[in-house]
Amino acid sequence: MRTVVGVMGSGQPLDTSAYETAHRLGALVAGHGWVLLTGGTASGVMDAASRGARDAGGLVIGVLRGPDGAEASSYVDVGIRTGMGDARNVINVLSSDVVIALPGGPGTVSEVALALKSGKPVIVLGWDPGAAIRTAGRGRLFDAQAPEDAVETARRVLLADM
Repeated sequence: MRTVVGVMGSGQPLDTSAYETAHRLGALVAGHGWVLLTGGTASGVMDAASRGARDAGGLVIGVLRGPDGAEASSYVDVGIRTGMGDARNVINVLSSDVVIALPGGPGTVSEVALALKSGKPVIVLGWDPGAAIRTAGRGRLFDAQAPEDAVETARRVLLADM
C-alpha cells in the first residue's frame, strides 16, 4: 500500500509566499511517490498543495466536507464526498500515515490534536501550534521551516515507524 501524507492548513486564500510553500510541499510529496491527502477544497493550502502534487505527477485525494463534491479543487484526483462538514477531519487524520500542518485556524489545530491523540506523527511547517499541543505531542511532534525540511522529516519518521 502506498504512503499517504496528509497536508493540513488554512482553507482561506493565501498570500504568494504561503501559496508557494504549500505548492512546493505538494510537489515534494508527489516526488517521493507518496499520495497527497488534503481536505480537498478549491482554496488555501488544500488547493495549492493539490496543484503542486498534480503538477509533479502525483495522486491527490481530497476528503470533502459536502455530499456532492461541489467544493472540490480541480487538482483532486479522488474526491471522498463525506457530507460530514468539519467532522471529516477525523477521516483526514486517520487516513494519513503522517500529517504535515501548515498555518491555519481552529480546523488545522483540531487536525493536529486528533493526529497526536491517534499516535500519528505531525510535522508543523512554519508555525507554532502552542504549548498545549507541544506538551501533548512529545515524541510525535516535529518542526520544519521549509517544505524540504518537512518532507525529509516525514521520510525519517516513516522509516522509523516501519
